[in-house]
Amino acid sequence: MQNICMIGHGMMGIWHSEALQGRADVKLHTLVGKSQPAAAAFAAQYGFAHATTDLHHAINQPEIDAVIIAGPSEIHAAMAMAVIKAGKHLLVEIPLAMTLEAAQAVVTAAERANLTLAVSHPMRFRPERTELLRRIQAGGERPRHIHGRFFIHRLVNIGATGLKRSWIDNILWHHSAHLIDLGLWLLGGGDAEAAEGKIRDVKSFMSDLDPHTGTPMEVVILIETHDDQSILATGSYYGKERIYDTHVVTDKDSYRLDELTAEITTGAGRERAMSEHENAFFIARDFVEALNQNRPPLVTGRAVLPSLRVLHRVQADWDTRNGVQDIPGRPLDQLQQPIT
Repeated sequence: MQNICMIGHGMMGIWHSEALQGRADVKLHTLVGKSQPAAAAFAAQYGFAHATTDLHHAINQPEIDAVIIAGPSEIHAAMAMAVIKAGKHLLVEIPLAMTLEAAQAVVTAAERANLTLAVSHPMRFRPERTELLRRIQAGGERPRHIHGRFFIHRLVNIGATGLKRSWIDNILWHHSAHLIDLGLWLLGGGDAEAAEGKIRDVKSFMSDLDPHTGTPMEVVILIETHDDQSILATGSYYGKERIYDTHVVTDKDSYRLDELTAEITTGAGRERAMSEHENAFFIARDFVEALNQNRPPLVTGRAVLPSLRVLHRVQADWDTRNGVQDIPGRPLDQLQQPIT
């Protein structure tokens, strides 16, 4: 039986809670929220025994075995370090951190403490992609080009639950993290670090700070490998047509998976795929099963460092052109404060 503490009750807090409800090997023990009334209401709805706004008290309860971090992106790393200091296993929502240095610090701390560190990278869990990965690993299919797109109209900071938030997504460190990680994971046959070692060049564009949001609103990242393979990630927060898809082209077929309509299109035609909601259930369940079986989770903290190193290069290029700036969701004081 794993006693779980959940930090955050936005969309991913909801989905992770739903995934673990009713399992014999899980007790939903404590929900940590920003306000006590909201936390208590969520706890009652999803079956948590306790609700609190005191993160440090919650994670230091002796009976807590593991913690799921689904709070604001910019404090993932700080919360993760607090959980590690409390001696608990942890699952962290994407992104693991908003800087490469912070991510590396979290990974090192978890490994030194012999704690399981899983990261929520849902694109690695989709059955359609794991089947393709098996064919790649067996040598029956070779990826040539992987293109990920994310377009949404977000001039006001309202998240997927429809509520106005006090924090903001970052188009590079959040949404591009999904797309770059998927590309490296597939090109490396399940080993993103192997694919990273074959990178010949990384080219990028990220727009200046937008007057409405104070954050870059467009990004383009192109990765070329020495094996003449490529990864392209593009996105905009000005897109009136909402698009969230990936297109994998191999030497045998092509696979365009639309995350929003839950459809996959190949050379043979179009068929239904698992929805984002359904697919998300695998993440928390894999985390719990990894703990029960004493095995690594499907996505470890160290496994996502290659994609974060690419994002670091893109951010460094932007910083060189524009200067290191205070950005909503990625404030300078948080970036300059060591994660220890």
